Amino acid sequence: MDARLAIDTVVLLAYFVGIVALGLWAGRRNRNLDEFSLGSRSIPWWAVLASIIAAETSAATFLGTPAEGFKTRGYFYGQLAIGTVLARVIIAFTFIKPYYDYRVQSVYEFLTVRFGTKTKNMASGIFLFTRVLGIGVRLYLGGAIMVVIWRYLFPSLPVNLNTYIWGIIFVTVITTIYTAVGGIKAVVWTDLIQAVLMFSSVIFAIFLLLRSIPGGLETVKSNLGGLGNVKLFQTGWNSELPFGPALKAMLEEPYTIFAAFIGSTLLTMATHGTDQDMVQRMLTAPDHRKSRLSLILSGVMDLPIAGAFLTVGILLSVYYSVVPGATLPAADNEIFGDYIVHQMPVVFRGLIIAGIFATMMGSTSAALNALATSFTKDFYLPYIRPGATDRQAIRAARIATAVFGVLMILVATMAANAVLQDAKLTIIPIAIGILGYTYGALVGVFLLGMLTRRRGSDGANVVAMIVGIISVLVLCKVTMPAFDILAMLRGKLVASQWNFGWFMPDWWPKISWPWFVFVGCVVTLSIAVLFRTPASQIAAAEAHVARTSA
Repeated sequence: MDARLAIDTVVLLAYFVGIVALGLWAGRRNRNLDEFSLGSRSIPWWAVLASIIAAETSAATFLGTPAEGFKTRGYFYGQLAIGTVLARVIIAFTFIKPYYDYRVQSVYEFLTVRFGTKTKNMASGIFLFTRVLGIGVRLYLGGAIMVVIWRYLFPSLPVNLNTYIWGIIFVTVITTIYTAVGGIKAVVWTDLIQAVLMFSSVIFAIFLLLRSIPGGLETVKSNLGGLGNVKLFQTGWNSELPFGPALKAMLEEPYTIFAAFIGSTLLTMATHGTDQDMVQRMLTAPDHRKSRLSLILSGVMDLPIAGAFLTVGILLSVYYSVVPGATLPAADNEIFGDYIVHQMPVVFRGLIIAGIFATMMGSTSAALNALATSFTKDFYLPYIRPGATDRQAIRAARIATAVFGVLMILVATMAANAVLQDAKLTIIPIAIGILGYTYGALVGVFLLGMLTRRRGSDGANVVAMIVGIISVLVLCKVTMPAFDILAMLRGKLVASQWNFGWFMPDWWPKISWPWFVFVGCVVTLSIAVLFRTPASQIAAAEAHVARTSA
């Protein structure tokens, strides 16, 4: 091992030891489930803000967003940040206060009070299933950066699925340890360090790229045809086409201003208003006003963060086109990682690789804690062990954290295998698309509960949510990697594609992923609003609010 590599290794080891020690120290006094899941609602708003940023800025953002900037040579993906800001304002003044008023630990408890246990179980089950898939796909990037490092250290050795798996296991095991022991306090305080490291890393990367490109900014301007040619927005509307084909083309393009204002707004309302992962950290603030402040400011921060990562991708596209001898990796998701490993100076290289691991660990730790809390509160305590003590509840949450960590490793391995089959797959549409399949149903039922007092019934809500999920798969013509059912019946496992909208006419658009939540929400809400809430449920909800606010 040469001296430079040894220094980077020391930097990485220091980071991992420090982050685990901080996580264990922060959560050393968890005595009950409220402290494990909400930190006794005593965490400062600025730490909550950093935690929200760290959780949503996953490795998919760190490596996937530069890949989007590299491919498009523009800021089209950044348009979606507009919707994230709008959504947070809506959530802040619609969702947050009821969660505090109802004193919930799992946000799906709100649905129990408002509608009943069937709606709550369905919503919590959707969250558990979808979050494991979504974070598992993101974890694949832990393997991706390990692959880049492996190629650097051992250029003559082949890369296979095992290379990815070891990186995935490494990140997941470390994160699971401090999350299982430390709970939400460990998540928030480690997220604070990870957010600072992540943003510092991307700013330094922009600075270094500008220095590495011969001629600097002038070369960038020339290569892009002038900075004015770097597009910020696109409508996706082709006025030369008739209305029907033009609308079809617009809905099939993911990065449009319409998707930003409508699709992205509903998507963020799902991820930040109805997802236990995000909402749980908001509920650690002392009151709903400080929680609102953290949420809205995190949306404002999204704009420069998205812009910075896309700038890295655009600069990488210039770098690889003008620097002699610069060779591109096969997979788009590995472009930024390859540049970091091969071009970054010593120490900074170690810090930025630590920044990549930080984003993976930040989003993974939050998801693990939220999954464990939701399972324990929504299923373990009501159905498996109703009379559990505080000690038993925390033990169950810790065991659940470990189990969900194993499930995420399995999903990440499947994602890595898919990328090995098609190196041009970019991870962001896959990761966010998975959420879109089911989260529209969640938004629909939560909006019904928040905006009305007498609409929606327990059983009908479940039917409406199922129909909402099916509508996304069919109306959006979703195609996903799966297996051949007929071959499986013959005892063979054969990879295949499931096309849920195969019977839809050709003129119907293959609707792009930013619209998935919108479609599911509209269908779910349209069905559920037709039914009245029973008078007994309304009375029980009012009694609960009066009791918890007393």
